[in-house]
Amino acid sequence: MSNARGDLLRGVSDGQRSPTARDGYDAPTSYEGYQLVWSDEFDGGALDLDSWQHELGTGWKGWGNNELQYYRAKNTQVANGLLIIEAKAERFAGKKYTSSRIRTKGQRFFRYGRVDIRARLPSGRGLWPALWMLGESIDDVGWPACGEIDIMEMRGNDPSTVLGTAHWQGNSGDTSSTSCSSEDIDPAQSDSIPSLKVGTFADEFHVFSIIWNESQIQWYLDGATTPYHTVDVTPAPRSCFDGDFYFLFNVAVGGDFLPNPRSAAHFSQKMWVDYIRVYQIC
Repeated sequence: MSNARGDLLRGVSDGQRSPTARDGYDAPTSYEGYQLVWSDEFDGGALDLDSWQHELGTGWKGWGNNELQYYRAKNTQVANGLLIIEAKAERFAGKKYTSSRIRTKGQRFFRYGRVDIRARLPSGRGLWPALWMLGESIDDVGWPACGEIDIMEMRGNDPSTVLGTAHWQGNSGDTSSTSCSSEDIDPAQSDSIPSLKVGTFADEFHVFSIIWNESQIQWYLDGATTPYHTVDVTPAPRSCFDGDFYFLFNVAVGGDFLPNPRSAAHFSQKMWVDYIRVYQIC
């Protein structure tokens, strides 16, 4: 891909340094044995509504996690070849924070393949950026029976570590998920946990990847040849992963996953996404 992209203008309330697309790791545009089946390079001037739709509001208890934000379309921009999702400290519809959540449900969904997402993340207590997937069957079977693949999520108070997780319904009728996360790795394997030795994921772009097939899902960071997390999807309760999944990008604020913000001093915060690319075996 071309790296000839200009700087984004820096907002006066934005505590983050505005990026260029040259910052950080960039993935190759092809892989032996795979073909590109869909991508969004965010090169236009607006979100591609043939691929994406906004989820607005708070959902049920913040979609189940007691989050603090109200999702609005205006917190998403596409400019200078980047998708920007901005979390703001502002009151709206009874909430103290606003942000955005977008999805490809019913429009772009896939079973198996390699996914590369190049992004630079926000940071700070209470920020919860996520690049993830849900099963297209969600309207029929609900969550967690539809399955969930978290390609990347991060606690803003731990901005040098990201997580990869799979969720499924362990037993028929369960309303809470059974999951396997990279943070559950045996401490003896702590060198596999995706933590940066220098800096944070807010400093520059990184590429978050999965390779998913009928046997397993593997998580990779920045083109590594060894996965930092692997989940076996062959047991019967995990059969949800043998179906179509769609993508979601969002930045949540607070909730059950991490500490809530103590103040609004570090807002606004942005997640920049350079591209998403989906490859499947030829």
